[in-house]
Amino acid sequence: MTEDQLELLQQARDSISAARLLLDNGYPDYAASRAYYAMFYVAEAFLEGEALHFSKHSAVIAAFGREFALTKRVPPEFHSYLIGAQEMRHAADYGPRKFVEPDKAREQIERAERFLDLARQMIGPIPEE
Repeated sequence: MTEDQLELLQQARDSISAARLLLDNGYPDYAASRAYYAMFYVAEAFLEGEALHFSKHSAVIAAFGREFALTKRVPPEFHSYLIGAQEMRHAADYGPRKFVEPDKAREQIERAERFLDLARQMIGPIPEE
């Protein structure tokens, strides 16, 4: 695991913790947004392992799909999780207030946790856990 990968996975772990706090305190829109960022950081960590770097979210998502989901290096549903989370984050951040129902935010957090677990298995453990 590179230093950059470690940093990204720590950011993902922290984003999941923040998402849980936000959901528990009545902010499901913001919780869903943090869950998306957790998944995004994990996708970036996978791509970092291939020395692939992108400046746009859409490029990261496309490259993750191309390099990992289409090749079945990771189960393809993780790419679908990432796409769905980005769509929900966009709606939560730019749409009407209280757009995301708590159950949907909880589902996004659970998917982010699965994403991070996958990274721990394939990239390595995160120290200080």
